Amino acid sequence: MSENEKALKPEDLTRLFVERANAGDAAGLAALYEEDAVMAYPPGGTTVGREAIRKLWEQVLAHAPKFEQEEPLPTLVVGDIALTSTPPKDGSGARAQVVRRQADGSWLRLIDQPEFRPPTG
Repeated sequence: MSENEKALKPEDLTRLFVERANAGDAAGLAALYEEDAVMAYPPGGTTVGREAIRKLWEQVLAHAPKFEQEEPLPTLVVGDIALTSTPPKDGSGARAQVVRRQADGSWLRLIDQPEFRPPTG
């Protein structure tokens, strides 16, 4: 894995995310997001901007969590915007991201919903 590797298709973002997270690379994770990206995390809150996302991932990765690759669901693409998603391995909820093609043809996350669990009851 190269820390400079770019996502050449929307689905590459998930693979790069897992590789960088498992390497403890918060800066590399943040580089997968646009400068003004929004992430719906921590639960019940949002984190806005690449620098804030980097700081959040530094805190999360300090606990050395291990991430597994998840098989992506079909990607929806319209022009330079795409919706990517994966079902968590435990079968609950979903993960979804809105990603945008950059001027160099690579893709970055714009909106990230890393955990969504439907209401119970």
